[in-house]
Amino acid sequence: MELITWFTAVGAAAQVLFASRMLVQWILSEKARAVVNPALFWWLSLVASLLMSVYGYLRHDLAIMLWQLISYYIYIYNLKLKHELRRIPHFAVLFLIIIPLVLLYSEVQSLDEFAALFLNEDHIPYWLLLFGSIGQALFTLRFIYQLYVSRREQQSVLPPMFWIISIVACLMVQVYGVFRLDVVLIFGQMGGLITYVRNLILYHQGKYSKD
Repeated sequence: MELITWFTAVGAAAQVLFASRMLVQWILSEKARAVVNPALFWWLSLVASLLMSVYGYLRHDLAIMLWQLISYYIYIYNLKLKHELRRIPHFAVLFLIIIPLVLLYSEVQSLDEFAALFLNEDHIPYWLLLFGSIGQALFTLRFIYQLYVSRREQQSVLPPMFWIISIVACLMVQVYGVFRLDVVLIFGQMGGLITYVRNLILYHQGKYSKD
């Protein structure tokens, strides 16, 4: 397995955007001296998730691709809660919604080919695929939890447990990246870990904003 390929740039771009969303959220939180939840966080998440899904497709990595597709729609829902989707044309919203569906459809047209690519133990050992899938799943589950809390409060929020799950998922994905020799996963999570811990500190200091 090659450590760096031409499509590493796709994954790197996704990780830069993921890091940027955390940096934006962190800077605004430090400025407000409270945990904030800006719309830009969700826009950056949406674009980064799409790029990461493409990266998983090019790398033939089901653990990456599957869970990113799920997260993608949670990002869209949060943008809806923040009334951001009203700012773009309806056809653009529709386009954003169908992109991951088209990508997924292109992979499952042939189940035999799909299994040969994504469920091949010679490509990824089953135990490693399971471990990586759990790590990626936790990244998605944090947004499912966030979605539940946001629906309950009828506004987009980032609760404390979101950051705790983020820390666990981050460490698991980094370990998975080491075994997979995936520099995108190894280095892409480093900046996020700092932000997750800092947001927990702000919460423990009683500083939290829903805006």
